[in-house]
Amino acid sequence: MVTIKEVAEKAGVSPSTVSRVISDSPRISEETKAKVRKVMQELGYHPNAIARSLVCRTTNTIGIVMPRAAEDVFLNPFFPEALRGIAKSTHEEGYCILITTGNTDEEQLESLNAVVNGGRVDGIILMYSKIDDPILKAVKKMEIPFAMIGRPPKGENCDFVDNDNIDAAFNVTEHLIKMGHRRIGLINGSLNLVVSLDRFEGYKMALNKHNIELDESIIVSSEFVQEGGYEGMKKILQSPNPPTAIITTDDLMAFGAIKAAREMGVKIPKDVSIMSFNNIPLSEFATPALTSVEINAYTLGYEAAKIVIDKVKGRCKQKIKKVLKTQIIYRDSIAENINNK
Repeated sequence: MVTIKEVAEKAGVSPSTVSRVISDSPRISEETKAKVRKVMQELGYHPNAIARSLVCRTTNTIGIVMPRAAEDVFLNPFFPEALRGIAKSTHEEGYCILITTGNTDEEQLESLNAVVNGGRVDGIILMYSKIDDPILKAVKKMEIPFAMIGRPPKGENCDFVDNDNIDAAFNVTEHLIKMGHRRIGLINGSLNLVVSLDRFEGYKMALNKHNIELDESIIVSSEFVQEGGYEGMKKILQSPNPPTAIITTDDLMAFGAIKAAREMGVKIPKDVSIMSFNNIPLSEFATPALTSVEINAYTLGYEAAKIVIDKVKGRCKQKIKKVLKTQIIYRDSIAENINNK
């Protein structure tokens, strides 16, 4: 195993200088850092992460807090894609990630306390934004750099990256209205999530603008899972006056809705149009190919990690509120309502 002393001898510097290069000390010139790092690479020297963290009081690790247990979360492609962006951003800065999960709020808090109070992470990314969230309250008390993927609840001044979900849902709803649809159903996510509330708000704003009455009988909410879309679609299509178009706020829910429609003999988009959110890779391979809103999950993750690392390194002091643009990707699951009912 290569030692610091061997690196120092070959680089022509003292062992203490090598240690300072490893900790990225500002006392060492960039020229010396480059020389020492080149020798470290040539000799195959890898600093001991635990020893380095004790010296520098940093772990070079970012904690990731999921909304629920990992086995459930990873069923939705949004999270792996956002994590891919986080991994890219952290890798560029020489950081690792540590995922914490739990089946209940209590389990999540226990896991969070273990990694933060145990000094195992330098910062935290919350992968969601929820109303009255005990996890958010706990993170704020810990006084650790953190950012959220999702707009914080009202009254919370946190660093975050998100889409303008109100505007995106407004545009989706208005597009269907301009295609002649007057009865537009909504299969929404859980209403304790800010993203679901924002998309519901945009939906209502578009209906109100075009003087269309809100009909609760064609609006349902559930978890962002395929089964939620399946059951929601069955309920909506069984209403006395079913809609000619339906918005689902997640592609997995849309897949469930399409399955339910097929089983009930309802053709898409001939009988009912479907528009969705997230534009996961499988969307274009659905039957019919799904029209969906591109929310840039990868970039959401990438930017969230960048915010946290900038805060950890002291490169940014002000609050960061970054909003990414969305785009409707048009495919085959929508059609004009020629009957205008």
